[in-house]
Amino acid sequence: MPTGGRGPHRSVGGARPVRVLRPGRAPGRPGRGGRGAGPPKVVALGGGRGLSASLTALRRITGDDLTAVVTVADDGGSSGRLRDELGVLPPGDLRKALAALCGDDEWGRTWARLVQHRFTSHGDLHDHAVGNLLIVALWEQLGDHVAALDLVGRLLRARGRVLPMAGVPLELCAEVRGHDPARPEDTTLVCGQATVALTPGEVQRVRLVPPDPPAVPEAVAAIREADWVILGPGSWFTSVIPHLLVPELLSALTETRARRVLCLNLAPQPGETDGFSPQRHVEVLVQHAPKLTFDVVLADTAATRDHQAGLEEAAERIGAVVQRAPVAARDTTPRHDPELLAAAYDRIFRMHGRIGPWR
Repeated sequence: MPTGGRGPHRSVGGARPVRVLRPGRAPGRPGRGGRGAGPPKVVALGGGRGLSASLTALRRITGDDLTAVVTVADDGGSSGRLRDELGVLPPGDLRKALAALCGDDEWGRTWARLVQHRFTSHGDLHDHAVGNLLIVALWEQLGDHVAALDLVGRLLRARGRVLPMAGVPLELCAEVRGHDPARPEDTTLVCGQATVALTPGEVQRVRLVPPDPPAVPEAVAAIREADWVILGPGSWFTSVIPHLLVPELLSALTETRARRVLCLNLAPQPGETDGFSPQRHVEVLVQHAPKLTFDVVLADTAATRDHQAGLEEAAERIGAVVQRAPVAARDTTPRHDPELLAAAYDRIFRMHGRIGPWR
């Protein structure tokens, strides 16, 4: 079984075009070494498509000091099958994060497509993603989660680093009210990330098994050394909140000198957060980590138009201001547009940077 191991090394206006960084070039804003020394160090936490959207945006405005910390509780699909058969961490969300960090050149586009490619067959390979098999093979070869992911990142020329949030596979369990329609007021314990994501009823709380999993040391260090930490968007109970249930990660998030951004989803997720308002997303996060504060809550302008007062109040309780910006895709699907999200992050970094130079 691989180990953690060591690897290398109040409202915002309309969005504006974002300059895509080229290797070796950084935006002209204060860096960690002082004025003009480069972009800030950014850590993004989450999983699945939400984290991928955030990373695709962030790699446009940061240098290579971008780290993704990824949930490892998935138990469905290709990841679940590999987890069950080989006892490994579920690789799927890690694969998606690596693909999101691929560049926009031919090399990056080719490798992003390849690692995301799924086999279609009538045999055992059906629906397995190439990237999942590559990651698991390297885990077995190297015996080291982090070194293997770093090696895949170098192969893909990823614009950043991908780390698992914990060194062991996790099981997610949820307390769900009304899971049984015949007993709408009763609370039932539902286990398994794939099951929780589609559960009928209202999720009240989630927990991890084991309850105090070991965080990957490199993930803890990245959070403590960051200039900005971004949590969300993503499946709220199955991709975002689980990070707050790993004790070492929560301590790092609470104690870091970094500024913290909470990026909200564009719409409630069927099954998981049906009927949730933007402020309700903030409230359930507070229930799981009452001492954690944020500096900024980023929300889509249109998605929060009818919830401004409630969201402002919820944000104030966690020490944050609300920044609204148009970040949704223009095709009306509930997904973030990478360019618009990049513009919103860039504006936040510039408007809410620390007084004085970056470390």
